[in-house]
Amino acid sequence: MGSQVLVTDELHEYMVAHGMPLDEIASDLVAETNALGGVSEMLTTPDQAGLLTTLTRLVGARRAVEIGTFTGFSALAISRGLPADGELICLDVSDEWTSIGRRYWERAGVADKIDLRIGDAHESAAKLEGEFDLAFVDAEKPGYTDYFEQLVPKIRPNGILLFDNTLAGGRVVGEHTGEDDPVDRKEFNAHIAADERVDVVILGIGDGLTLVRKR
Repeated sequence: MGSQVLVTDELHEYMVAHGMPLDEIASDLVAETNALGGVSEMLTTPDQAGLLTTLTRLVGARRAVEIGTFTGFSALAISRGLPADGELICLDVSDEWTSIGRRYWERAGVADKIDLRIGDAHESAAKLEGEFDLAFVDAEKPGYTDYFEQLVPKIRPNGILLFDNTLAGGRVVGEHTGEDDPVDRKEFNAHIAADERVDVVILGIGDGLTLVRKR
């Protein structure tokens, strides 16, 4: 069995710097989001952003969907991986947070690829039409299983779905009680691991990023 490396903050910075470091636009968006205070913990990490752009390109995605857009950082990453005529549909409930993202999408020249739909994301997901190549979900965690079930039929074979925060700070293992017990993540992880329609890999990136390939 190979050894595992403890990813310290210093090592994480090294990994980002030697992978796909953030450009000025993405860095400014991160800075503005961090200035919001505690809510900024919902922000996708820089290494996840690089992975999202790369995976979008790898699967040759032309249509993608995101559930949970927040301030638009992950949407910026995905849209940059799409071709000029690509489409990213973003589903979110907050016009306030996503309005921040809109400014940066315009600045990056990707706004014309992004179709932002404000409203209940479960209802919006049910109304999605056509086939998608990629989906990214970073929304309320108790809703993950429903989002998975709604999205899988809409993803093409060999398309991918990604779900963020699936390790719950490591609390998916060990004994935890009350609010410290991430029952939603445990149930979701078990649910998709047993699904024969997909292949599942949980990556130790950020707070756990689950990569799902539709067979």
